[in-house]
Amino acid sequence: MSVALYQPEDYVTGMVRQLWTEMGGWWGGTAREGVGSSAARLIYTHESEPLAAAVRDINKFSNNVMARQLYLTIGGEMGGAPARPELAFVSIKQLLEKKGIKAPELVMENGSGLSRIERISAANLALLLQAAWRSAVMPEFVSSLPVVAADGTMRKRLRGERIAGQAHIKTGLLNDARTMAGYVLDRSGRRHVVVMLVNHPNAPQADAAQDALLAWIYEGARNPSRATSNRPGASPRHP
Repeated sequence: MSVALYQPEDYVTGMVRQLWTEMGGWWGGTAREGVGSSAARLIYTHESEPLAAAVRDINKFSNNVMARQLYLTIGGEMGGAPARPELAFVSIKQLLEKKGIKAPELVMENGSGLSRIERISAANLALLLQAAWRSAVMPEFVSSLPVVAADGTMRKRLRGERIAGQAHIKTGLLNDARTMAGYVLDRSGRRHVVVMLVNHPNAPQADAAQDALLAWIYEGARNPSRATSNRPGASPRHP
């Protein structure tokens, strides 16, 4: 269980004191919020992991805190400090428009997924996945998604089934929501985009339906006129 036990200032104080002590020093100060002096001198810069590594941790384990930090980083790159989420949203909308995805229904509140107002249609999420498949960073993105019955949030799903290891699926859940989106490689070697979004008080009961949909696509979706998945690059089909 991930639990934040300290306020940010207390955490930084304890961390710096511990690390400084391990290096043979002593520090009796405290950390506090404030604005740095214009005369302050930069003594250390810490670079984050490459974006592909961060996205992999976000997607494999549904790390909401990291997702929000990435969202704010996008806002900071657009408008400078302090990072503003509304600027991140503008940037994402512009990117989607460049890909030919209008998505007028799209709402992003904080970028973490922990929101009751964030939304996107299944059709536009499918278009986004198709655009990601055609992008230069497709290998990094797809490999960041949990593999069915193998790792991440899909590690315990569909174990022992023939689809095991044949799909990359990102899951999402709130009390009244269960979602999944990603790619399925069927038994004939064709790859499909799949999206399923459930919003209902009984949403926790939807896992079985999601698993059945994934297995059905893997087996070949023998009734294509009623398919809810799409091959990357194809136009979306609706039931």
